[in-house]
Amino acid sequence: MNRDEILAKVDERHIRFIRLLFCDIVGFPKCVTITSDELEDALDNGKGFDGSSIEGFTRIHESDMIAMPDTSTFKIMPWNEGGEEALLFCDVLLPDGTPYDGDPRYALRRVLARVAERGWTFNVGPEIEYFYFTDPEDPKPLDHAGYFDLTPPDFGEELRKKTIIALDSLEIPVEYSHHEVAPSQHEVDLKYGEALTMADHAMLCKLVVKEVARKEGAYATFMPKPLYGENGSGMHTHQSLFENGSNIFFDAADDKHLSKIARSYVEGLLRHAREITLVLNQWVNSYKRLVPGYEAPVYVSWARRNRSTLVRVPQYRPGNELSTRIEMRSPDPACNPYLAYAVMLAAGLKGVEEGLELREAHEENIYAMTAHEREERGIDMLPGSLSEAILIAQESTLLRNTLGEETFDKLIRNKTAVWDGYRSVVTPYEMERDLPVL
Repeated sequence: MNRDEILAKVDERHIRFIRLLFCDIVGFPKCVTITSDELEDALDNGKGFDGSSIEGFTRIHESDMIAMPDTSTFKIMPWNEGGEEALLFCDVLLPDGTPYDGDPRYALRRVLARVAERGWTFNVGPEIEYFYFTDPEDPKPLDHAGYFDLTPPDFGEELRKKTIIALDSLEIPVEYSHHEVAPSQHEVDLKYGEALTMADHAMLCKLVVKEVARKEGAYATFMPKPLYGENGSGMHTHQSLFENGSNIFFDAADDKHLSKIARSYVEGLLRHAREITLVLNQWVNSYKRLVPGYEAPVYVSWARRNRSTLVRVPQYRPGNELSTRIEMRSPDPACNPYLAYAVMLAAGLKGVEEGLELREAHEENIYAMTAHEREERGIDMLPGSLSEAILIAQESTLLRNTLGEETFDKLIRNKTAVWDGYRSVVTPYEMERDLPVL
């Protein structure tokens, strides 16, 4: 919708409140709520807010920011207790109207502009996994089903259905949904689309999942690894580049149906995977998921069918142009989707720009290899902890250039503070194992 269409729709539906959404550096949604009386001014001039209290935004002496609504993102919320409510995603601007370099949405826009200069469109499709629990204070699973299980309707399945209905009302297409491997773990796969729109949709999807659960007396979490001994939650991200409606990752003459651009893109992802892991997996808990044996990727490699690799080329419809894409399996759903899509695209583009040759695929189970066998094959590992990811990211020119100097420095400071806080805590694990014997 454009400005006038939004104003007309709000008047026609008697919408009283409009949420203006943006997110901080770690991906937490932020909101300024205005009444319909203020909407016209907001669409024309934006709404000012204090950026000094937003994580990763400005310092206190330069705190004035503007949330400028993106009219293409107008949505009417799927619940209407007390009257209908709408929302708009916003770009964050400085008082002079220029984009704020620390806005995660702007970081993605910058990389997408490089793609647009080539006449390309970057499409992504996220698989968003999450858990339902009875209560965050006393987390108990709602079911004990497994992967793709067809069970009699239970509470978790009903929550998932209501979530999909709500997403449909927001015009966010869902391609698949199903029960995942772990107890009370579910997955919603959003239909692929242009990356900025999909980052907005990923943010909205998480909000809807949580709100539907809350309204039904349950709790939904995107924590990467909430249950010991069970699979964690990922956000596998399918990626492709299109030009004039054609998929430029596809090559009918190639034995794997991958074009030279696709092969260089994959190699770019692999070559820079370790340094961008801090953005794709930004929490201490993220690295409880990235361990061998739980289907999460640990090894920097690629394959077509092998799910122990970091990058996979799905083979659901081999030889189909529109279905040809690559799947990055390391991101988790607690990442900031704007920054995650930005750094994955930047890494892939780097491979394309340098014309990198794609390394050998590994179709065998890498988990079963010895360390010596992996070393012989040149298979590296992703960082094993947040601390290691920070150290690697600090040296990354690609990460610094993609995020921008300000966002890069603030992300490193934020994650260092998180790690320092974590490593000072004495955990039940230490008390149970060490106290009786030390």
